Amino acid sequence: MTAQRRCGADPAAPALRVRLHVRQPLALQLDFEVRGFTALLGASGEGKSTVLKALAGLLPSSGEPFGGLPAQRRPVGYLPQGYALFPHMNAWQNVAYALGGRLSGRREQALELLRAVGLQAQATQRPAELSGGQQQRVALARALARRPRLLLLDEPTSALDAATRDEVLAELVARMHQLDMPVLAATHDAQVAAMADWVVLLAGRRVVQQGPARQVFARPASLQAAALLGVRNRFGATVLELADGHAVLDWRQARVRLLAPAPPGVRPGQSVDWAVAADAVGLPAPHRAPAPQRLRGRVEHLMAHTGHALVGARCGDALLWFSAGWREVEQHRLQHGCEVDVELPVESLLVWGAAD
Repeated sequence: MTAQRRCGADPAAPALRVRLHVRQPLALQLDFEVRGFTALLGASGEGKSTVLKALAGLLPSSGEPFGGLPAQRRPVGYLPQGYALFPHMNAWQNVAYALGGRLSGRREQALELLRAVGLQAQATQRPAELSGGQQQRVALARALARRPRLLLLDEPTSALDAATRDEVLAELVARMHQLDMPVLAATHDAQVAAMADWVVLLAGRRVVQQGPARQVFARPASLQAAALLGVRNRFGATVLELADGHAVLDWRQARVRLLAPAPPGVRPGQSVDWAVAADAVGLPAPHRAPAPQRLRGRVEHLMAHTGHALVGARCGDALLWFSAGWREVEQHRLQHGCEVDVELPVESLLVWGAAD
């Protein structure tokens, strides 16, 4: 598929199925899919790097794909953290090294690979002369030298500063779409997952959810999943009553009752987990009647971001985070220690049985 016709990866396109069993250094038994640019999102210690190394044949494992093949015969490209470029070689020499044989005899092939990642002009520069994003693209060209069926990226943004992370990541994803190559990127950064086509969530060393990024972010399957996706507002409550597909929750931490969509199978008296995204919590509009889900809190934190503020308000014993544009901050005179009313739209609350 050409770059002109492509608009991200098609979630309905054929998937690369991964069924993997690893014993050492971590015990893992995973079953998930890779579709387009896929983010394997999990906290440190969950085994993300172990998965990549096992798929690359660098750790003993069984399963599919590539089960039983030695590392040198596996059709994968592997980018470890830090890119592992040779500092004494320039860009094309780093790429040519992966092609084997004499470097001088592989120069044209190396330049073609650098051209594919938009870095031909920097071919004679050494790693120290390149930016973090450019080093990443040299490492990418080197990985492509193996003509892989699957590209493995280990924490692709870890060596980048915050100012360039999103720009480099967006370019990387676009480049992989142009090459029409499946990618599995191990990361602890929800921003990487937000730019992916497909997201696999890893918690408790098992897959807890997978699907198109927009669906996973819109509907996390559990409180664990919501935490991985960066949802700040995560709490517990008790179900008081049920009616018309909704539940009345006793949020004891804030000493209020809330109306929320009822998860399947929930019963009165049952404990549940619930969460709400910071950008779903709103400030009341002027001259509007109070909403049924209005809470009062005291501002404890006001974090400045480009175009908006992230505000933490203490509601009872709970700290509730919400986003507010700078105009709203001025209109409501938000500052540390002030009282503020916030609204929680009923359908924006995500609720799960606590046993999940």
